[in-house]
Amino acid sequence: MTSSNPKRHFLRGARDALPFILVIVPFALLFGVVATEAGLNVAEVMGFTVLVIAGAAQFAAVQLMTENAPTLIVILTALAVNLRMAMYSASLTPYLGSAPLWRRALVAYLMVDQAYALSQIKFELEPELTVTERFAYYIGTVVPLVPLWYSASYVGAVAGAQIPASFALDFALPITFLAMVAPALRTVAHVAAAVTSVVLALLMAWMPYGSGLLVAAIGAMIVGAQVELLMAKRATR
Repeated sequence: MTSSNPKRHFLRGARDALPFILVIVPFALLFGVVATEAGLNVAEVMGFTVLVIAGAAQFAAVQLMTENAPTLIVILTALAVNLRMAMYSASLTPYLGSAPLWRRALVAYLMVDQAYALSQIKFELEPELTVTERFAYYIGTVVPLVPLWYSASYVGAVAGAQIPASFALDFALPITFLAMVAPALRTVAHVAAAVTSVVLALLMAWMPYGSGLLVAAIGAMIVGAQVELLMAKRATR
């Protein structure tokens, strides 16, 4: 029986997260630029970044602000975009649920897509890991990412106007999510949910303030859950 080695798993997590730096930096720079162009000052941009620490929700909220959307719509949209974090948390509970409260609180604050995707795969493939090793791995995955998210957002807010449009920083958003979603499409239910979300998002593009995305997200979750139930019933026959 091998002894617990949190340090090794922490370093492994940091190493596994390194490729995401290539998209985290331009993604954060872009947010800093977009937020300042929307009228936020540097302090507001950084407060937004540090408190929310959720790129997709931040972009959605800022976009709606520029369209003068009602405050309630802005809040509901940001919450809906971040609803996946609740699902992430539920998914990681079997692995980290017995950790001390302060550790669970830290993981909750640092719950980002990249860290979740890496950790979920790691924990499934290595069920023998202790809770301490799992926590160490998760924290390792965010160490290269979160400080860069803060700092690049600040640079974007301060010097955003000086970044040439030819840099096309907006490529980071779709690439980031493609890199995270593609490896996770391992079952029929996952694929069904992904296809449903794409189709509904396109069909509902006419809805105001991007609210069609809310419909697409709800529809995708329903379809994914139903397909998973159907596959489970077939497996038990």
